[in-house]
Amino acid sequence: MATNLQLHQIDLNLLVIFRQLLVEKSVSKAADALSLTQPAVSNALARLRKQLGDELFVRTPLGMEPTPYAESISEGVLYALGMVHSTLNQSSAFDPQTSVRSFTIGMTDIGEVWFLPRLMELLAQRAAGVTISTVRNASVNLRDEMEAGKVDLAIGLLPHLKSGFFQRRLLTTRYVCLMRKGHPLDKARMSLKEFSSAEHILVISQGTGHGKIDEVMERAGIDRKVRLTVPHFTPVGQLLRSSNMVATVPEQLARSSAEPYGLVYAKHPVELPTVSINVFWHAKTHKDAANKWLRSLIFEAFSDQS
Repeated sequence: MATNLQLHQIDLNLLVIFRQLLVEKSVSKAADALSLTQPAVSNALARLRKQLGDELFVRTPLGMEPTPYAESISEGVLYALGMVHSTLNQSSAFDPQTSVRSFTIGMTDIGEVWFLPRLMELLAQRAAGVTISTVRNASVNLRDEMEAGKVDLAIGLLPHLKSGFFQRRLLTTRYVCLMRKGHPLDKARMSLKEFSSAEHILVISQGTGHGKIDEVMERAGIDRKVRLTVPHFTPVGQLLRSSNMVATVPEQLARSSAEPYGLVYAKHPVELPTVSINVFWHAKTHKDAANKWLRSLIFEAFSDQS
C-alpha cells in the first residue's frame, strides 16, 4: 500500500467514489447514486487501487466488501469528506416558515412514542411545510445511511455511532418497572424477590444499547421468569394492561404509556445505571443550516439540560 502519499497526488473525486462503494457495496449502485456510468466507476476504482497499492474492495456473495486496509482508512476518509461538504455548504440559508424540506430521523419505537407527538406539534406551529419520516435505528445501517445523506439525524442510545459523527446529550433516563394498575406489585415498595418471582416481558431492542440493562441484571444474578419476549417496546403497554406481567422500560416510555393503558410504574428494585439519550448527526451536516435548525428545535423541546 502507498506511503507518504501527498494530497496533490489524489483526485478528491476518487475518494467520493470510494465513499459511495462503502455505502452501496456495488459498482452499479454506486454509479447510479453518483449519476456516472459503471465503466467510469470501475476505472476510478482501478486508479485508486493503483495509487493506494491495495485492492480496496473484493467481490463476495454479499457484494463488494472492503479489504482490511480500506476499513482502516474509511472512517478518516468519511470524516474528511463530511467536513469538506459541511464547510462548502455552511452559508446555505434555511427558512422554516417557507421550507418544504423533508427530514428523515432514525429513532427507536420509544422515540416515536415519546418525541414525535411534541415534535409534530412544534412543526405545525413553526414550519408547516416541513415533513418528517422516521426509520427504526435497528432496521437500517445508520452509519451508511447517514453518511449517504439518507438519514438526517438519529436519536437514541447508539454506542456504535462514533467516528465521523457529532453527538450531544439530549436527556438522561432511568429504568422503571411498569405494570397494570392493581397489580400485586402495585404498592409502595417492591422487593427484589417479588420482582424476580413475577412474570416478565423481555424486550430485545436490536441496534440499541438497551440490552445492556438486561446484561446488568444477569451479571447481578437476577433470575427473571420471562413469560414473553418481543422485539420492540411498542406493544408493551397493550400487553401489560390485561395481564400480571411486568416490564423493565425507560421512564419516558412508562410516562407515555401509563394513562392510555391504565398502567403504573415504580422505582426499580435493581440498581440500574441511568443512560444518556443522544442526538447524532454526520460531520457532513454539521454546518448545514436546515440540520442545525432541526437539532435546535429538538434540543429546545426535549433537552433536560439547563
